[in-house]
Amino acid sequence: MSLVCAISNEVPEHPCVSPVSNQVFERRLIEKFIAENGVDPMNGQPLSEEQLIDIKVSHPIRPKAPSSTSIPAILKSLQDEWDAVMLHSFTLRQQLQTTRQELSHALYQHDAACRVIARLTKEVTAAREALATLKPQAGLVAPQSIERCSLPVPLFLMFCPVLFQGGGGEPMEVSEQVGMSQEIIQKLQDKATVLTTERKKRGKTVPEDLVRAEDLSKYRQVASHAGLHSASVPGILCMDLCPSDTNKVLTGGADKNVVVFDKSEEQIVATLKGHTKKVTSVIYHPSQSVVFSASPDCTIRVWSVTAGNCVQVVRAHEGSVTGLSLHATGDFLLSSSEDQYWAFSDIQTGRVLTKVTDEAAGVALTCAQFHPDGLIFGTGTADSQIKIWDLKERTNVANFPGHSGPVTSIAFSENGYYLATGGKTWLNKSGTYLAVGGSDIRVYICKQWSEVLNFSDHSGLVTGVAFGENAQFLSSAGMDRSLKFYSL
Repeated sequence: MSLVCAISNEVPEHPCVSPVSNQVFERRLIEKFIAENGVDPMNGQPLSEEQLIDIKVSHPIRPKAPSSTSIPAILKSLQDEWDAVMLHSFTLRQQLQTTRQELSHALYQHDAACRVIARLTKEVTAAREALATLKPQAGLVAPQSIERCSLPVPLFLMFCPVLFQGGGGEPMEVSEQVGMSQEIIQKLQDKATVLTTERKKRGKTVPEDLVRAEDLSKYRQVASHAGLHSASVPGILCMDLCPSDTNKVLTGGADKNVVVFDKSEEQIVATLKGHTKKVTSVIYHPSQSVVFSASPDCTIRVWSVTAGNCVQVVRAHEGSVTGLSLHATGDFLLSSSEDQYWAFSDIQTGRVLTKVTDEAAGVALTCAQFHPDGLIFGTGTADSQIKIWDLKERTNVANFPGHSGPVTSIAFSENGYYLATGGKTWLNKSGTYLAVGGSDIRVYICKQWSEVLNFSDHSGLVTGVAFGENAQFLSSAGMDRSLKFYSL
């Protein structure tokens, strides 16, 4: 077995070993290295020529060069040059290794710094949006500008630990219940009396402008819009039509945004940002330029479409908000949540009037919907139940079993005669047609329960369906990020 020099990687003529690193070297190379650096080249420990130990090996007898020629001098010069090249090459290899390690460390530090900057930027943005929603609890008044606050955002957050918990968009403290006054109960009763009388009159006749079943069966897709929500987080999770102008379509997306879209103009009217998690429920106010949204971030937000900002935040729940329904007065919101409670809140002040749970059931509520008269409402549960509640008495008055999974949607017909439950459902005002969304869209004629239409244009799950006035058109939204319209 031959010995190899650790510096030149060649068989040494005069081998020696270093007791510091136990490596074999060519004596002349190691002596030059020690003279220049005073350390062992392999581990950097102090080393002197006296410490080197020669290795005895047998060498072939080589004839000596004639002293009268210059060849020995040339060979000596070449040998010296070779030794210098070997030493320089070894030093470069060590420097290269050190530089690689330093570069790797620098890149790691740069990547970590970029991540910290991105997280801090996101937290500052979320804090500014939250500050923009703070205002005196006195009606739907636009909040004051953030710039008027004399404290910088981080300092303001330190002085408001109750309002801002953590940096991940966690919900603020849940509002306390203030109770339903006799004045509010009387207001609900008076509205119900008027609506019941009108509903009974309308229930006797079918609207003259209602599209006939034979015309409805001819509906085809006439428009599709896929640019309302972010493509990076695809999916429209809920939708609603403005009752006073069905050209206005409201959608909530997985991208945490609420979008108001004008069907006739084919353009976005407003993009409302503020939720810290996806938007799962949206409602359009019937008489004001105001919309409502709910999210698993445990908040309900009231938005001004005209101003394009959040004017009220209702904190009624400690869990994800799963359903919203606006009372016929237009002043109160019903909400359901995974915290097992339903809540009745005043949208003008953001105050929670009452919260109720069925302690015997102890299951999450998955949806909620007012009856058109406004004195009773239905909720769906995670254990397949439909519960009917009396709002004034705040008691559970009826239960309807039958589903085999969580009830994700409840829809009363406007005339109050029918209740549809299951997937995404929509009964038109007359209660004549029922639209159901799931893997496709199906429309049925009530009473006969015969299928009139079946659309499978969405490439993802259908998350919302809605009829226009008198079923003049049908709209749908889905996880494929598209909003579609169907008519003749």
